[in-house]
Amino acid sequence: MRTAAQRGSWVTYATREYSKDEVLRILNPLVAEWFDRKFEDLTPPQKLGIFPIYEGRNVLISSPTGTGKTLTAFLIALSELFDMASRGELEDSVYVLYVSPLRALNNDIYRNLEEPLKEIYELAEQKGLRIPQIRHVVRTGDTSTSQRQSMLRKPPHILITTPETLAIILVAPKFREKLRTVRWVIVDEVHSLAENKRGVHLTLSLERLRELVGRDFVRIGLSATINPLEEVALFLVGYDDEGNPRPCVIVDARYAKKKSIRVVTPVRDLIHTPAGEVTAAMYETLYEIVKNSRTTLIFTNTRSGTERVVFHLKMLARKRGDFSEDAIAAHHSSLSRNVRLDVEERLKRGELKAIVSSTSLELGIDIGYIDVVAQVGSPKSVTRCLQRIGRSGHRLHEVSKGVMVCVDRDDLVEVAVMVREAYRHHLDRVHIPRNALDVLAQHIVGMAIERKWSVEEAYRVVRRSYCYHDLPREDFLNVLKYLSGGYGELEDHRVYGKIWFDPEEGVFGRRGKYARVIYTLNVGTIPDEVSVRVLTLDRKYVGNIEEEFLERLVPGDRFVLGGKVYEFVRSDGLVAYVKPAFEQKPTIPAWFSEMLPLSYDLALKIGEFRRKMFEWLTSGKDEEKIREYLRRECHVDDNSAEAIIGYFKEMLLFLKSLGVKEFPSDRVILVEKYLDEQGRLHHVFHTLFGRRTNDALSHALAYLAVQASGVNVGVAVHDNGFAIIYPRGVQPRVTLSDVKPEMLEDLLKRALANTELMRRRFRHVATRGLMILRNYKGHEISVEKQQMNASTLLKVVKRWEDFPILKETYREILEDYMDIEHAREVLRKIAEGEIKLVELPVLDTPSPFAYNIVLEGLSDIVLMEDKRAMIARFHEQLMRKVASLAAAMHAKAQG
Repeated sequence: MRTAAQRGSWVTYATREYSKDEVLRILNPLVAEWFDRKFEDLTPPQKLGIFPIYEGRNVLISSPTGTGKTLTAFLIALSELFDMASRGELEDSVYVLYVSPLRALNNDIYRNLEEPLKEIYELAEQKGLRIPQIRHVVRTGDTSTSQRQSMLRKPPHILITTPETLAIILVAPKFREKLRTVRWVIVDEVHSLAENKRGVHLTLSLERLRELVGRDFVRIGLSATINPLEEVALFLVGYDDEGNPRPCVIVDARYAKKKSIRVVTPVRDLIHTPAGEVTAAMYETLYEIVKNSRTTLIFTNTRSGTERVVFHLKMLARKRGDFSEDAIAAHHSSLSRNVRLDVEERLKRGELKAIVSSTSLELGIDIGYIDVVAQVGSPKSVTRCLQRIGRSGHRLHEVSKGVMVCVDRDDLVEVAVMVREAYRHHLDRVHIPRNALDVLAQHIVGMAIERKWSVEEAYRVVRRSYCYHDLPREDFLNVLKYLSGGYGELEDHRVYGKIWFDPEEGVFGRRGKYARVIYTLNVGTIPDEVSVRVLTLDRKYVGNIEEEFLERLVPGDRFVLGGKVYEFVRSDGLVAYVKPAFEQKPTIPAWFSEMLPLSYDLALKIGEFRRKMFEWLTSGKDEEKIREYLRRECHVDDNSAEAIIGYFKEMLLFLKSLGVKEFPSDRVILVEKYLDEQGRLHHVFHTLFGRRTNDALSHALAYLAVQASGVNVGVAVHDNGFAIIYPRGVQPRVTLSDVKPEMLEDLLKRALANTELMRRRFRHVATRGLMILRNYKGHEISVEKQQMNASTLLKVVKRWEDFPILKETYREILEDYMDIEHAREVLRKIAEGEIKLVELPVLDTPSPFAYNIVLEGLSDIVLMEDKRAMIARFHEQLMRKVASLAAAMHAKAQG
């Protein structure tokens, strides 16, 4: 597929900066006077973005939090609404549609519009002008029936909503008529929508809205740091009926604010310092940052991590007495909405010294003033790093300050390279899902409710969306066939047609009086989150785990629950059966499902960095010069520089002792065989390509390994590589070069066929595609019942390869959950010799770079000490091995 940049001159970058006077001249006099009194000058997005919006052009604005994006988006619309109101032309209908993924953000926007509107009306009153009221309202799933009725009687001129509610009001018989006057659509937080199915869903809603309005409207996208801007712009604006991209002006103010990011390691030696000391030093470091700042926002990568940091900071506050322990709070998605709102309000009022979050505060909800952001561990992508740090120094002239705190050597190398790339403005590419057939099915039902369509006409509307521009016609027809009951046997399983479709005449439309009710009650793309009950084989209740966590389990996996280790045996619906594993170590950390994957782009940069470090160390470059490079380019402190150099020297020593002259990098995949104390062989591949790519590579190789050896194997997946774990006495018969790029998709589909992952994802896709209903005629259908239905249906549809829901399940797993595209690229490079596989002999100790891959399973919080102790033990074994090899080589040289 051609990249957005190759498609011609549809995209332009705003380069002309307009002055405040020029902007004031084009505004309604009252709005201009209000703006002039309120703001001394324009911010960078305002200088570049207001005029293109005034000219009626589509605009994508990318700039950090606190740079005036939202006002840029609304100013021209407000000005023109006041012009219309003054002339008495304001109708009872919607002119501005604002869509954001967060209800909290919608409420913020409502409040942020309330103030300017009130102040402008006060100005009008002072001048003796009587201007009709400009109404703005929020409409989401929380809006009551009486509020919705009142909106119908007195429609808002500015409607603030979410992607899901927009899809519902498009089929509301009376309210949809109020949308025919829409002139501006503002999509906020584009970066968080583009990379998942909520964004895909929104692109189709916007094309349906375009069809309803009958003309193009101005699309304004607001985004924090994101890349590539051309592709995101195309996601926002889509294509016209001739298949040409709609024009778009990009306002690139991503670097409008200065930043200061530094990397710190709390101790000098991450190997020999006891785990307790390292952890205590990390909390001390965080405490000092909090103590010396007005308000600190701390990001951890998991919810359990958030709770742990809050607990330890409160303990320190109680002990030291510098500030009240009540001034520290947690904010994550597992907390109730009321608790989260309370925390946000206390933060805005300046009552909190520190707020600790997993991912829930990444988006632009107004949380008041933050002077510094601390990040524990790696945020896994340059883009996310900048988005998080951009939450500090909320005003334009202030510096966004970030402190990255690392206590693991792999994390440290990752973060050092990430910060270097952030200063070089190298951002990771966003992954936008394409041709999602479940979301398409939902929208076709919505379209059928609106009116009767010809297939040609509907296909044309769908293909205007960037996410469906390359949709094969055959897939479109198969979705129509499925929705109209064309797969007859499904009726025996209570899956009935939702639309009627005449393939001869090429038309389709609504079927049955309940179609609208079914659509309205089941719309959306976010799967129901549920917890899975965990029972022992004799049905004793142990506790609950998340469904996402169950997705990753295969029989034999061990995990910690309630402080004890259990082995997963099987699952039945939403019940997981386990048996006690007593003294055995867990193989899966409890928070595994929450872990963010390392981006492929950043992984490649870390691979290049490895190559450079090994070149420097083998060529005898002065270590002080390397330290200086790390401090200057990667913004690390002395402890971090020392730990990074020590890590690479240790790996070098290990490989030299084996006589190996090739080192793991972006061009070399080191392959080692580590025999553990139980006699199991860990076949470790140093594929530094991020977990999504490694997921694809490891599952394909594991499938081949099972075929070749006839035994079940274990798989440990890490961002820096993966291990296939063979039972005692079994040797590997396959390696990565046996996985051919052209075989990959087929191997993965076979490997996935009977997994938990396949079963769960099929349910999610079937629910989105309205094959399984979450709600029927107002009755909630339990997730357990949905899962049982999904298990039955999966068996039925497996015989139809072209069945859209099955096809989409595979696509979602391979493209969105895994990264088959980059996995293929890696395999192609191996096949063509661009990447070399270097095999090591069987060893009884892993290499330093393999520690975290081998110990992937020992990352649980409960066993953090064990993990560090294991790494220290590996290190001692390594040093003894290196010493004895060196002695043997010396003796040989003497002999």
